Amino acid sequence: MSAEATLLLIKPDAARARRIGEILRRLEEAGFKITGLRLRHLSPEEAGRFYAIHEGKPFFAGLVEFISSGPLVAVRLEAEDARRRVREFIGVTDPAQARAGSIRADFGTAVRTNAVHASNPEEDVESELHFFFPPEP
Repeated sequence: MSAEATLLLIKPDAARARRIGEILRRLEEAGFKITGLRLRHLSPEEAGRFYAIHEGKPFFAGLVEFISSGPLVAVRLEAEDARRRVREFIGVTDPAQARAGSIRADFGTAVRTNAVHASNPEEDVESELHFFFPPEP
């Protein structure tokens, strides 16, 4: 199997808590290669475009408000089977249910404020990657 790319976002709650370096360190130690890194503060409009797949769902407005509440770090990762592995590595959405030692168990405080977002392999990973890391012409 060859290396594949995926996207991880270090959300505003983890950035405010000064967890960026620790999260990046853990990713590298787990064998993920960081091939892109961007610090961004999304506007509500940008956040709405990023999470457009969830538009119309009851949690959409709160999600957009939270993700645009402060700076985030977009991380492009590469590894063999990266899309599946990174989601396993960070833990399930609810930090209270996440595996001990996972990013979300250690740094998340609630379902929304769970420190990180990782692209869902069942959805459009390429679209999420290109949102933060557009292909070069």
